[in-house]
Amino acid sequence: MISKSSVITTLFIDLDDTLYPASSGVWSLIRQRIDRYMVERLNYPPDQVAAIRASLFQTYGTTMRGLQAIHQIDEADFLAFVHDVPVHEHLTPDRRLREVLSAYPQQKIILTNADTRHAQRVIQALELENLFQQIIDIRAIAPFCKPQEGAFTTALRLAHESDPAYCLVIDDAPRNLLAARQLGFHVALVAEPPVRPEPGFPAITRLSDLPAIFPCDHLERP
Repeated sequence: MISKSSVITTLFIDLDDTLYPASSGVWSLIRQRIDRYMVERLNYPPDQVAAIRASLFQTYGTTMRGLQAIHQIDEADFLAFVHDVPVHEHLTPDRRLREVLSAYPQQKIILTNADTRHAQRVIQALELENLFQQIIDIRAIAPFCKPQEGAFTTALRLAHESDPAYCLVIDDAPRNLLAARQLGFHVALVAEPPVRPEPGFPAITRLSDLPAIFPCDHLERP
């Protein structure tokens, strides 16, 4: 539970596997497209791609940032290729989530390592249009990405917030939340079983469960 005395004015909400359940399979399709890009565009051996992708992810924050550093890939081409997945076949309108998010008076911002076009497609599939004041994507936080400190400080500036203590970061990746918490943000984990939450992280199974750890009547800053 996030302290009742906490004053929150901005919700930074991750996109993939947070706005929708990880069990939908969308991220698995994106990961397959990343592997295919590495094989088809960069000639990586198919049997080595998964291990190399995992190494790049750990070292650079995202596979794309790693491929940019090593191969100077075209960012727009990579993002278009890996996000070419049938989102609407795997996601359905989430009316409960729309009701829940609509109840929060705080500004709600998507903060994602994906791009805006993919975020918009996900939002449309879930029928969550007009709920978010901004989409802060991988291009907006360049040259950084989550979990790098620069990604969060850039997002803070773009959200016109001066103090992370007034912000709640909601994400499915513990490493992103650890980084945000070290900077002074409030954090909440969205994780379907069998994922185990990090000690001290308020955790929910789905984003629509947010009121269980962060009631809608939290105080706002004057």
